[in-house]
Amino acid sequence: MGESRKQERVAVTALRSRLSDQDAYLFNEGTHYALQDKLGSHLTEQDGVVGTHFAVWAPSAERVSVIGDFNGWDPAAVPMQPRGSTGIWEAFVPGVGQGQIYKYRVVSRQRGYQADKADPFAVHCETPPKTGSVVWDLAYEWKDEDWMRTRHERMDPTAPFSVYELHLGSWLRGENGRFLTYREVAPKLAEHVQKMGFTHVELLPIMEHPFYGSWGYQVTGYFAPTSRYGTPQDFMYLIDTLHAEGIGVILDWVPSHFPSDEFGLAFFDGTHLFEHADPRRGFHPDWNSYIFNYGRHEVRSFLISNALFWLQQYHIDGLRVDAVASMLYLDYSRKPGEWIPNQFGGRENLEAIDFLRQFNTQCYGARGDIQTIAEESTAWPMVSRPTYVGGLGFGMKWDMGWMHDTLQYMSKEPVYRSYHHNSLTFRGMYMFSESFMLPLSHDEVVHGKGSLLGKMPGDDWQQFANLRLLYALMYAQPGKKLLFMGAELATRKEWNHESQLDWSLLDFPSHEGIRVWLEDLNRLYRGEAALHASDFDPEGFEWIDANDSIQSTMCFLRRARGRPELIVCAFNFTQIPRHNYRIGVPRGGFWQEVLNGDSERYWGSGQGNLGGVEAAPISWHGRPYALNVTLPPLSAVFFKSEG
Repeated sequence: MGESRKQERVAVTALRSRLSDQDAYLFNEGTHYALQDKLGSHLTEQDGVVGTHFAVWAPSAERVSVIGDFNGWDPAAVPMQPRGSTGIWEAFVPGVGQGQIYKYRVVSRQRGYQADKADPFAVHCETPPKTGSVVWDLAYEWKDEDWMRTRHERMDPTAPFSVYELHLGSWLRGENGRFLTYREVAPKLAEHVQKMGFTHVELLPIMEHPFYGSWGYQVTGYFAPTSRYGTPQDFMYLIDTLHAEGIGVILDWVPSHFPSDEFGLAFFDGTHLFEHADPRRGFHPDWNSYIFNYGRHEVRSFLISNALFWLQQYHIDGLRVDAVASMLYLDYSRKPGEWIPNQFGGRENLEAIDFLRQFNTQCYGARGDIQTIAEESTAWPMVSRPTYVGGLGFGMKWDMGWMHDTLQYMSKEPVYRSYHHNSLTFRGMYMFSESFMLPLSHDEVVHGKGSLLGKMPGDDWQQFANLRLLYALMYAQPGKKLLFMGAELATRKEWNHESQLDWSLLDFPSHEGIRVWLEDLNRLYRGEAALHASDFDPEGFEWIDANDSIQSTMCFLRRARGRPELIVCAFNFTQIPRHNYRIGVPRGGFWQEVLNGDSERYWGSGQGNLGGVEAAPISWHGRPYALNVTLPPLSAVFFKSEG
């Protein structure tokens, strides 16, 4: 051991740094966007000796050493050397190879603090509850050239976005409830999503997290896909498989907070290195977690490097940024006296605003064919507008207001809906103020909120009819779509991350009817430019009648700029069928009934319009022609004119 330790010390003394002076300068300036290439562990060769180069940022450390299964976890075996005044410590360890486990023993100058820390830049981790970092090479032979070459078409704002949000650990499981690996789930997920007609999947945070019950939102390994389901290459295979089926992959990304586990980022070198020191800015009361110090240059480099890493190394097509509102407001979830105003006395987090703009600028600068999507729950202006006009620079924003108003309306008995009609129409006041995505996400089916089906009023038939109506309303309105897994099953219970979805529900005609309805909605949405190409364009939407609160009906027109096709979307939110219901339209001719939510195919009552109606030359709703139609009970009907 003594001779081995001596050799390692010689190797450390003679190490060649992976960091140039320019790397160190950019890192300390906050503009190094590929830090993972310089910090962390890297298999390499120095002077003919094969081993691993380690580098970690710990500016307040007195000593740092690499400990692992290769040196008996002895903190004296491999001392690291500081790189000038950069705060970075380095070591080269001969013989350390793929799959070996390590941490950093950090001894601080502050109050004698010391801890064994996982590598913030580790690309692979031990499977929880173990917490070690794993030396790993990310070499992989991608087979998604066709997807990457044409991705700009599929990720364009005028393209259809119908996103299937899922949690990998509870979508489908193997025998005895075991997790499926990335490779096992890949063909099953790709087949299901392709069959259902979704255009993208969005994975709840896949980055390594110690507590499975956090669903991935308490991240400790920002650069490592969780090893619960396999290796980094296994995850790449999953993405590759989805791309082969023409399905985009969006990752849920969490730059808003991180957990307080001692082995993670928290109090990393005996100081609040990644987080704000003052708990009024650095601790999140909702999640008992730490908030990143967005004003620290090195933290910005860490986070933006991480975002670009997933986009480039893993061919990820988009990032949905979690909890943006908690980043923007200094008083988020805080009472008076529990927060510190900014330098102008306001409650806006100026450093977080700058960070988000920098993040979006770099993401779109590096990959112009991706999308960033903000989960932002307030009326903050211009979230999805370019930074050069004062916006935050996101490509899209979740419309949380639509979600809240619509679910509140749909949960009411139809007899009371006429008093709440404005909940349906209010969105028209702000519909195009942002580039919106309409979410019915995991957050709506957990924590006692029940399932979507369980929110619907009435008897069994009415509940299913209301759920079909909810989905139709979502697909008809301007905005991209997102549904959480299980929406296609009409699950009766809220989501439980400890077990898989109840796929046996599809044996029942009522549940299978919901699945087929969603499949057909996706087919219509993707196939008709009028329903997706102008999602962010006021030219693509026109009210026909927004004011029929007495009958609880509503109808509007969808079109695509420069295209002749028109689609009328009509809704009946009561159990009473509306016969001889007139809808004003701008042109004559035959209007085909392209979709009817009351079809027996979907477990409906079978009322409809026999395939379509001829427009009569009767002025109605201020238009020269009218359709005389039947609006079935608790249903939506779509009519198309070819032009």
